[in-house]
Amino acid sequence: MDLAQRLDALEQIEEIKKLKHGYWRACDAKDPVRFRSSFIRSGASIDYGRLGAFDDAGPMADIFEKIALRKVDGRYAVLDMHHGLHPDITLTSETSAVGRWTLQFRQVDTVGCTEKLMTGEYDDKYVIEDGVWKMSQCHFTETWSITTPLSPDTDIAEGSLGGPR
Repeated sequence: MDLAQRLDALEQIEEIKKLKHGYWRACDAKDPVRFRSSFIRSGASIDYGRLGAFDDAGPMADIFEKIALRKVDGRYAVLDMHHGLHPDITLTSETSAVGRWTLQFRQVDTVGCTEKLMTGEYDDKYVIEDGVWKMSQCHFTETWSITTPLSPDTDIAEGSLGGPR
């Protein structure tokens, strides 16, 4: 590849990284619109293990909304933190790519008073739709997790949650 092609490839990979990071930000910010818009309009292959497997992003977005936006006594029932690491992205054509990421995940269940720590691997496929990168496949395989009870005197404080700033 010449220098211009290499530079374009690097720019495309950076756009894919922005897409995936935006997806995780949407998860943590409880933003179902941005969550859904991370995927192609129809036909995305999604497999989140225990949460289920789907042949379109719509049903998963509905589950996300029910879990992420659920409140009990005016407080969110779950608080999430997603950290994506070790991106390995390969362009397979001008309009498609594959990627693998490691996830570090932490969740506080404010109702059950537990904290879950988990790690696993994402295997993704990306395509350009309407001029922007979108996920066409998002498969997650859990490597391990641990759930521990929170002590009764644990102070759970919510900061500013919501959509993009």
